[in-house]
Amino acid sequence: MTSSTATKNQLSDRINSLTPSATLEMAAKARELRAAGKDIIGLSLGEPDFNTPDYIKEAAIKAINEDYNSYTPVDGYVDLKAAVITKFKRDNGISYEPSQIVVSTGAKQALYNVAQVILNEGDEVILPCPYWVSYSDIVKLADGVPVEVATSLESDFKMTPEQLEAAITPKTKMLWYSSPCNPSGSIYSKAELRALADVLQKYPQIIVVSDEIYEHINYGVTEHASMAAFDDMFDRTITVNGVAKAFAMTGWRIGYIGGPAYIARACNKLQGQVTSGANCIAQRAVITALLESPDRIKYMVDEFKERRTIILELLNAIDGFKCNEPDGAFYVYPDVTAYFGKTLNGVTINNASDFALYLLEYANVVATVTGDAFGNGNCIRISYAAAEKEIREAISRIEKALK
Repeated sequence: MTSSTATKNQLSDRINSLTPSATLEMAAKARELRAAGKDIIGLSLGEPDFNTPDYIKEAAIKAINEDYNSYTPVDGYVDLKAAVITKFKRDNGISYEPSQIVVSTGAKQALYNVAQVILNEGDEVILPCPYWVSYSDIVKLADGVPVEVATSLESDFKMTPEQLEAAITPKTKMLWYSSPCNPSGSIYSKAELRALADVLQKYPQIIVVSDEIYEHINYGVTEHASMAAFDDMFDRTITVNGVAKAFAMTGWRIGYIGGPAYIARACNKLQGQVTSGANCIAQRAVITALLESPDRIKYMVDEFKERRTIILELLNAIDGFKCNEPDGAFYVYPDVTAYFGKTLNGVTINNASDFALYLLEYANVVATVTGDAFGNGNCIRISYAAAEKEIREAISRIEKALK
């Protein structure tokens, strides 16, 4: 076997080992059942049900009328990077230079870029569980090794400093986490991040990825904090963000990073050989989105907060559901282990995947996502980025299916 053939086979093996996106699979299954005439309520996708705000759409229309149609700089328009810098300073207390910013086609590409340029074969990446579904596979695609650190409902699904230290080995290269967290909605406070940073001071080789895509969807219990705002972590933290969630711009596909210049430069080189610069019209619209006050999207956050109250009240009234109270994002992540080993309508529930499929396919109730996809098999994720009427009907169906 030639070396090129071996490399191809290794890549093929890595790709074949990847876990299909559970959220997209569940959404596809829901669409399939709807096409067959089933009445399915979808609470699986992490997508706001709001339209993009008019002032952002108007900026896009203006860009079209001004004939923005050419290839964009690989790392983003200069004035968009300036807007990103303004946003980081205003909202996070972090000061970046243009050379430290890279704009990508969504935060997912930003994460992928980072993994590809930093990780070597066998490098370990610590992932507090639950984590966003793509973290583990993005790490694997870069020949890295995901190291899962289990958390629980009792710890509000947050990793402790002791757990972090216990997970570190000579092969540890990175720590990835999201705050607010997808899927738990948990937010690390400034004090909690400081405690983790104190551990990391002993291990200067470890680089941190702080995924803050849900930053503005915060219900005011825990103030948002950024690891890179600590002076002693600034040079070893990559802050990932974007406009998909808080600005209801999922399909616009714009994400970005702020981080050490050498990492940004490497991401820029990689992106230049893959997708080049992100969409020109979307970039122009994002300038407006970032420079306007976050107060302009508060109406969406307020609505999510009301829905959170409703869904928690309804779920907590069902025997066997145990929920934390999420401080941000738009998900609940109930522990459903009380149903493991039970038989419902002839279906035996062995794990969270069985439970989620039962709700969708056998009980014809609602599309959720198994916690196995997030590295925690005791829970399911339910999105409340849906109308109140749908939320109430969905939880009512769940309750009936479990009797």
